[in-house]
Parts: sequence; structure tokens; C-alpha cells
Amino acid sequence: MRPSIMAIIVSIILGLGVASAAASPCTEEIVQLEQTLQQGGNNPALDPTGQQSVGAQLGYQPTPDSVREAEQASKQGVVAILNRAKAFDAEGKTKECMELVSTAKLRLQ
Repeated sequence: MRPSIMAIIVSIILGLGVASAAASPCTEEIVQLEQTLQQGGNNPALDPTGQQSVGAQLGYQPTPDSVREAEQASKQGVVAILNRAKAFDAEGKTKECMELVSTAKLRLQ
């Protein structure tokens, strides 16, 4: 391997180490929740939950399409919460970030 390529690889590895060392507790929580969301496809128990619809309260049977839409909407809601948490984390607003992380965790239970 050429020395210049080796230098680039070493600097990337060192840069990753510095970035992970500077991660806040909120960042770590967000990463963990994102991994849980990604694993949800393999385990339905890890998928986020949503509000019960009016149709469900009236005794209507869900269709495969309505179930799929509800699952997708619930997942998008958690992703939106995590995106807002990331914004707070980037601004250094740890308290607000952790509140949103707690909300996302509730949706995943």
C-alpha cells in the first residue's frame, strides 16, 4: 500500500475515535434507538406503536394495507422525534434532547 493511502486511512481511523469520544449521552441514546428501529424489520416486537384509530374502536377489521400504513406512520413519527432530538443535541440542549429520546422510547414499548 502506498504511504499516502496509509496516512489517509490512519487519519480517518483517528478522526472516528475523536468523534466518538466527544459524543454526548444523548447522542449515544439516539444511536441506540436508531439501531433498534433498523432491527425492527427482523422483530415486529421492536417496531414503534401508534395511537389506536377510530376505526379500530368501532370494530372494523384492519386491512393489510391499513396495517402497513399505520406501521409506516408510526415509524416515521419516531424518526421525526429522533431528528428533532439530534438538532437539540447539536445545539448542546441536552435536557431537551433527552426528553425527546424518552418520548421515542415510549413509542418503542
